[in-house]
Amino acid sequence: AIEVVNLDQQTKMVTELDGHIMRCVRDQNGNHVIQKCIECVPEDEIRFIVSTFYDQVVTLSTHPYGCRVIQLSFDKQRVLEYCHDPKTQQIVMDEILQCVCMLAQDQYGNYVVQHVLEHGKPDERSLIIKEFTGQIVQMSQQKFASNVIEKCLSFGTPTERQLLVNEMIGSTDDNEPLQVCA
Repeated sequence: AIEVVNLDQQTKMVTELDGHIMRCVRDQNGNHVIQKCIECVPEDEIRFIVSTFYDQVVTLSTHPYGCRVIQLSFDKQRVLEYCHDPKTQQIVMDEILQCVCMLAQDQYGNYVVQHVLEHGKPDERSLIIKEFTGQIVQMSQQKFASNVIEKCLSFGTPTERQLLVNEMIGSTDDNEPLQVCA
């Protein structure tokens, strides 16, 4: 319904959700409602929705339904794609970056990190790759983090890719695991 009504009706419908955002985000069906609000309703009318996520980004990223609202790797993700306010984007990214190694290893959080690597700003991508430095081999051997490392290799700069490969093959002073495995 939110897609076909006018802005006044959208605003009234969205306002009804105030105070219930987190419950909806964590709900199998409710998360779709929140996603649709973020997708269809102008940003100025949904600031209260996005601000509810502040200090909850990591928690939601590791939740089976909440990650759908935060993660951007699936076609249903909207927060970073549709919120153009630099302050909002920075708050969400800061929370992701603070726990990026943990998120990369999480069954749901890894999708959030993958999306940032694929669609994020170059400086965000570089910060993530830098956080993984020294842990590439170990992360490559983990079920969920290995997918994140693949994205690093796909979307990193040529220099970053070379650093990752060097770490994997043991060309650094600190790391020799793949040479030992070979």
